[in-house]
Amino acid sequence: MLENTNLKNISKKFAIARNCASFKENEAMRAIAYSMDLLLPGLYIWLFGFSFRLGGSVPDDIPYKYPGKIHNNTGIALILPGYRIFTTYQGSYDPKQTSNTGTKSN
Repeated sequence: MLENTNLKNISKKFAIARNCASFKENEAMRAIAYSMDLLLPGLYIWLFGFSFRLGGSVPDDIPYKYPGKIHNNTGIALILPGYRIFTTYQGSYDPKQTSNTGTKSN
């Protein structure tokens, strides 16, 4: 009985740790989406859960939480002052959109 309880506690701790890592990963990607959406100067790289942001800003969640998402697993973007953007990402930041073209298929 005692061993069974310890296994449950250990599995709960690991589940929490995985959720925390996932939460941090999502927040980092949300910051990249926010910065790219607003064309804030910086260098942004994301690759299968790893993300790097030099410049930009974290989302301003007042009065509502920024809902934008990047719908690609990999990409790089360089945004220069004067709204010059060079990026591999061609999609939308809309969280409900499924295609990169913006059109609905019948």
